[in-house]
Amino acid sequence: MGRRREHDEKTAAALLEAAERIIAAEGVDALSLREVARDAGTTTRAIYSLFGSKDGLLGALGVRAFNLLQREIEALPASDRPSDDLIEVALIYRRFALEHPALFSIAFHHADPAIWPLFRTAAMDALGVLDERFEPLADADLLGGRSLAEASTQFRALGEGVAWTELRGNPLPPDPERFWRNAFHALITGFAAPAPRRGEVRRVSRTTP
Repeated sequence: MGRRREHDEKTAAALLEAAERIIAAEGVDALSLREVARDAGTTTRAIYSLFGSKDGLLGALGVRAFNLLQREIEALPASDRPSDDLIEVALIYRRFALEHPALFSIAFHHADPAIWPLFRTAAMDALGVLDERFEPLADADLLGGRSLAEASTQFRALGEGVAWTELRGNPLPPDPERFWRNAFHALITGFAAPAPRRGEVRRVSRTTP
């Protein structure tokens, strides 16, 4: 018989959940492995056995973040209105940020070059699923000459910015969900307009009252 592993997936899950709770309450920089182990009902030895280091633990949280996002986006049925589908994807981003602020922080804000490589593959997989949601718009020539990667990056940048605005407690009038819907409707419908060339200033015509 093989030797039974001292620390299993259940222990790993408990440690990740504990780390997520602590980061949400105190921030990434305040994360203590002893506090994580104590909160999970185990020892720091379990952390080193399962994740190798504090960076390994944070990297595993990054993987968890993008796996969760990917599953949620994949679970959203595709309709015959891809623009509306993308607005629903934006609301998935919102729910993820509100329900998992610690994971959102690690995935999109905590730019540590030692940690990013640990969840780069999970991030690329999740963002690839997002890129696929832009393919119907590209096929219908509704990206204004933008590439899938460019449109997807602009989409993510807006989502990250609005999410941080809401997480900081700033008001989003007239109500947060409607704000998100309106912001992404403006972005997505704006994709249909040709992207301005480098150095080009687009003039807005005004009618005289």
